[in-house]
Amino acid sequence: MAPPRGKDIDSRTKGASRRSLLVGGAALGLLGAVGCSRVSSTDARDGGNLLERLRAQGTVRLGIAGEIPFGYIDKNGDFTGEAPEIAKVIFKRLGVDKVQPVPTEFGSLIPGLRSQQFDVVSAGMYINPERCAQVIFSDPDYRMRDAFIVRKGNPKNLHNYEDIVKQKAKMATGTAYAEIDYAKNAGVKESDMLILPDQLAGLLAVEQGRADVFAGTTVTVHNVVKQRNSRRAEATEPFQAMLDGKPDIGAGGFAFRPEETKLRDAFNVELHKMKKSGELLRIVRPFGFTEGEMTDLTAEELCK
Repeated sequence: MAPPRGKDIDSRTKGASRRSLLVGGAALGLLGAVGCSRVSSTDARDGGNLLERLRAQGTVRLGIAGEIPFGYIDKNGDFTGEAPEIAKVIFKRLGVDKVQPVPTEFGSLIPGLRSQQFDVVSAGMYINPERCAQVIFSDPDYRMRDAFIVRKGNPKNLHNYEDIVKQKAKMATGTAYAEIDYAKNAGVKESDMLILPDQLAGLLAVEQGRADVFAGTTVTVHNVVKQRNSRRAEATEPFQAMLDGKPDIGAGGFAFRPEETKLRDAFNVELHKMKKSGELLRIVRPFGFTEGEMTDLTAEELCK
C-alpha cells in the first residue's frame, strides 16, 4: 500500500487499508463478533509477561485483515500470507508452536489488539508516527515502492508520475489509493484520473485501452499481471514515490500492545537473524516480494 491520503486516511481504502489510522469506537464495535479467549497482560511491569503466557498456552492469536499477499485465508482454507508465514517461524523459535488467525477488518486491528482480542497484529501494517502512539512495532520486514501496469512494451515510456504528466497519459488507480496524492503532487489532476476498485480492474482498464497506466504498489501490481498472464499489459520496474520533494517511505511490521516490550524485543531478535541469513527473503518471495523490498530501516526511525 502507498502512503496516506491526508492526515486521517492511509493508502488503499478509507479505514480499510494497511495504512489506516485505526481509531474510533465503530472499529471497536466490530470486534464484538470475534469469539475468542483472551490472553491478558496482567503484569505490564518490566516489559510484560505475554511471551511467558503464550509459551504456556502453546498458541498465539494473530490479527489479520484478509489482504493478499499480506495475511489471508487462501482458497483451501489455509492461513497464509507474507506476515503469517514469518510469524509461524518466529513464534515457533520463541517456544510457541501454534499460530491461530483472528480475521477482522483492517480498521479493527489496532483496537482489537489493544482490547486483547488477539495477541499480535500480523498484517503487514505500515509503521507511522500516528500508529506508534497507540502500539509498539517490530522493526519492518519489508519496504514497499510503487509500480505501474502499462500496455505491453510500455509505448508511452511511463516510469514515474512525472512521466504521466509529460506524456499526457490517462491514469487509473484505486479508490482512495495514496497513489492519487502521489500523482496530484506530480501535477496530474484528480478529475482526470480513472478511479477503480482494485488492481484487477486496473489491469483490465489498461488491457482494454480505457487507461494508459494503472498505479499501485509494486507487489500487488506485479502479482496481478503475473496471475492473469496478461498478453496486452505488463508491470514496470518499481520506483520510489515522492511527496513534496521527499521520498515517501512505506515499510510494514508486526504490532504489539505497548506494555509488551519483552515479546516485541524477542521477536525482533529472531527477525534480525532471518534478515541476516537471507531466510526472510526466502519466506516472502513466494508472495511476490523481492530483494528490492528488503530493508534495514528500524521502527524507531519510522515512528519519528
